[in-house]
Amino acid sequence: MNSKDFLHKLLQTPSPTGAEQPIQRIIRDRMKQYADSIETDLHGNVIVALNPKAERKIMLAGHCDQIALMVRHITSDGFLYVSALGGIDVGVLHGARVTVHTEKGPIAGLIGRKPIHAQTSDERDKTKNDIDKVWIDIGAKNKKEAEKMVQIGDAATFELSVLELGNNLISAPGLDDKVGLFVAMETLRMCSNKKLSVGLYAVSTVQEEVGLRGATTSAYSINPEVGIAIDVTHASDNPGNENSKATPCKLGDGPTITSGPNTNPVVERMLKDAAKKTRSPFQPAPSTRPLGNDANTIQIARGGVAAASIGIPNRYMHTQVEVCSYKDLEYAVKILSQFVSSITPKTDFRPM
Repeated sequence: MNSKDFLHKLLQTPSPTGAEQPIQRIIRDRMKQYADSIETDLHGNVIVALNPKAERKIMLAGHCDQIALMVRHITSDGFLYVSALGGIDVGVLHGARVTVHTEKGPIAGLIGRKPIHAQTSDERDKTKNDIDKVWIDIGAKNKKEAEKMVQIGDAATFELSVLELGNNLISAPGLDDKVGLFVAMETLRMCSNKKLSVGLYAVSTVQEEVGLRGATTSAYSINPEVGIAIDVTHASDNPGNENSKATPCKLGDGPTITSGPNTNPVVERMLKDAAKKTRSPFQPAPSTRPLGNDANTIQIARGGVAAASIGIPNRYMHTQVEVCSYKDLEYAVKILSQFVSSITPKTDFRPM
């Protein structure tokens, strides 16, 4: 399986928050030929390591979980009512194709909506952002038939498909954060034939979408000196961007490198040096507060970690049509591989 096929496999594999086992199996199978060790912890994180006996440890985190829905009620007519798993945008749900992931296998469904002909003027004027009014239609005749296929607690995702657009762009549900996961694992693959002075840990973290939980537990157990989260970040190059004073972020112009209180200044400088050395473009990402990704919790694990974050520009985040650039993934892997390779026994990450 080549790298592109690996990415597509990740995007076509369900990983609802709290039920990430199918995608973790893909990770273990793909990375066993490159890693010195692979472990799955009790939380469900998959920890892939190179040179694990080294005293100094570098952690790359990409979360494998994706936003989803959970079945909470089945009506007498066989329709499924749901709750949100993670930050669901209810406004994009109506008319979406979904897949309910059951013990017996995937069940196709769709999210219905009252026809415009029957809507009141108030309903036409605004989207009803109420998850309690969202239902999934799986074509069941009644509750008894639906219960033969679906159980309360089953998760549903947007239909998992990949669409390639012009200019090296890719669209799919779950690019948040399967592209970050892909970059973490590809970086380890690229480093597997190099002589490293550190132990490298690429971690497929779980439950980021409900509170950065997998990064919390895996960072505690690994106890890294440096921890870098690779996640998506909001792209500004589309008509939905109305903040003209925000820092620009464009697809294809390279990943972002963070700065601010959640970023270790030595790591930041070394990442930028790595970008220059590999002739890989990057974009600034200043933040005055702790980040909303795994770097947030990694930084304060145990006695503290030299943290940073690499961002993959993403249009339409948390919808079924997220868009990223293949080029930004390529640049991110080059930057991170060079960064890891550049660490020597004398490298001091303490801010001085």
